[in-house]
Amino acid sequence: MTQTENAPDLPLAGIVVVDLGQYIAAPGAAQTLADLGADVIKVESPEGDQARGIGVYGEAIMRAYNRRKKSIVLDLKNDVDLGNARSLIRHADVVVHNLRPGVMDRLGLSAAAIRELNPTVVLASVSGFGTHGPSRARPGLDIAAQAETGMMSATGETDGDPQRVGFPLVDHATSYVVAQAILAALYRRERTGLGDEIEVSLLDVAVDLQCVNWGEYGITGVVPRRSGNGQPTAAPAADIFRTADGSIVVSAYTAARFEQLCAIANCPELPKDPRFADNPARVAHRAELLDALSPFFSELDTETALQQLTSAGIVAGAVRSYDQVLTAADVIASGIFATASSVEGAQYDIPGLPYRSQSTPRNRGAGAVPELGEHTGEVLSRYGLVDHATVH
Repeated sequence: MTQTENAPDLPLAGIVVVDLGQYIAAPGAAQTLADLGADVIKVESPEGDQARGIGVYGEAIMRAYNRRKKSIVLDLKNDVDLGNARSLIRHADVVVHNLRPGVMDRLGLSAAAIRELNPTVVLASVSGFGTHGPSRARPGLDIAAQAETGMMSATGETDGDPQRVGFPLVDHATSYVVAQAILAALYRRERTGLGDEIEVSLLDVAVDLQCVNWGEYGITGVVPRRSGNGQPTAAPAADIFRTADGSIVVSAYTAARFEQLCAIANCPELPKDPRFADNPARVAHRAELLDALSPFFSELDTETALQQLTSAGIVAGAVRSYDQVLTAADVIASGIFATASSVEGAQYDIPGLPYRSQSTPRNRGAGAVPELGEHTGEVLSRYGLVDHATVH
């Protein structure tokens, strides 16, 4: 396979990925592979990834999930460009897409056709609802998966409307799942020489993200419902307290931690109160418990409260806004944000790989978002292909 331009000692150096994705899930998986050193060729229609045309949100998607890639324009309805796509697939180690079921088939790029072109390729496809059920042809986005897997029904205030999570959680998590599956398939290929075919749906990922809720449901038989902040079967757990300058979230639901919390909050009598004697009692009387503890927090600023609790080993976190996150000492020390370049060349900060490893240093920066078709000539020339625009 063609050697990537990335550093040769990166984990996926030399791996060629053809990214036929739109929006988040498939491009996000390809982004992870690019960060790991793969040479990712983003194949776009003449109109481009649909995210390029939907304003600020689309620009954010491009910035978050399309760095380090080479963008080429292929009109797959054109015979020459479709032939070019086939040639790229022959040279690829990985092909990833999230086109609606049936689209690839109509283009003559079904899974069977791709395996015939390249028997050792790892083909990963993403759909909204899977390819075997009655909704296989439905368009599926993050919000539909949140709605139809119970996630929204369990999120929000008790008496309020169902709420979505405040960011595209399912799409992003799906990108991780796809990348994980691809890496496993590549490792298997190293041992066996065999390619693989991977299917991931937003529906499956959204169900899986709620494993603990499913576990509780299986134990109690009680359908999870919206309950605002706080874990439904433990208290205090994920409960919010107002401080003098903000809010803090606290979890101290084991007997020992609850006693420590009460001692710090100058309420040593609370563990002896029958209403708060154990977790079921505290859950049943959560409102009274929070009322009893709240005066302690209201008199302290958030950082002081956080210091007092964490020094005693109690899990707590300051509720921070995005601008506060950027200036938080732990976030700065982590190095999670890296500088990248937009299509227009503007510099911006974006989260990179959410882990550290010797093989993938964080000081590489986050890369650049390609212009639509920026690398068409370069990539086609590399593989000895002809741009259909030059064919008469």
